[in-house]
Formats: sequence, C-alpha cells, structure tokens
Amino acid sequence: MREQIKHFYCRLKQTGQLMVGVPDYDTYVAHRKTTHPEEPIMTYEEFFRDRQENRYSGRIGRCC
Repeated sequence: MREQIKHFYCRLKQTGQLMVGVPDYDTYVAHRKTTHPEEPIMTYEEFFRDRQENRYSGRIGRCC
C-alpha cells in the first residue's frame, strides 16, 4: 500500500511538472543513457535552464 501511494505521488508530481512545462529529469537521464550513452548528460540545473530557454524561445529542441 505504501509503495502504491509513493508511486501515485511521483506520477502526480510528474504530471504537474509537465503541465507547467518542466519535463522529468529522471526520464531525460534514462533516455540519454540508453539512446546516447557516449554523450554527456546535463546536470539538473543545466537541464532545467535548457528546458526553460527552450520553452520561452519558441524553438523546438528534440534530440531524436
């Protein structure tokens, strides 16, 4: 029961962040490790700054 509540909370938090334009950092890291293992991974601060710049600059940034 406790794990279900924790999972629900994490999904709720992730949904809220996506609603305001902040993608999930853990999803980003997992994607980079599997898809681009030879390339460096941004820190959370770099990731957050990049997502904010991307959101408000009008450019669409996709790696794949």
